[in-house]
Amino acid sequence: MIRVQFSLDSNQRITSFKMTGHADSGPYGQDIVCAAVSALSISTINGLEQVVHTKPDLNQDNVNGGFLEVTKLDLGHDSQILLRTLLNGLLDIQESYPKNIEVKMFN
Repeated sequence: MIRVQFSLDSNQRITSFKMTGHADSGPYGQDIVCAAVSALSISTINGLEQVVHTKPDLNQDNVNGGFLEVTKLDLGHDSQILLRTLLNGLLDIQESYPKNIEVKMFN
C-alpha cells in the first residue's frame, strides 16, 4: 500500500508531504495506481520548480523506490494550488483504489 501524509499549517496550507510503500495493484510496469501516483507527484514537483520557480527539499530512494519526502514547500498561492491539486488527485485515486493507497492530512 502507498501511504501519503500531508502536513498542514494552522492556515491549512500544505507544508510537506511524504509517500511510502508500493501500491501492488498489478505486476511491475503495469501497476496503474503506482503510475498515477508517480505521474501526479513528479508533475507537481516539476511544476513547483519549473513553473512557480521554487525549490523544495527532496528526499527520495531512487534505488529501491517507494519513498519520497518533500519539505520546505513554498506557502505562496501558486505553489499551494499545485499542492492542493496533487492532494485532490491522490484522494480521487484513494476513492477508487482504497486497498492500494491511503492519504492522510495532519496539522
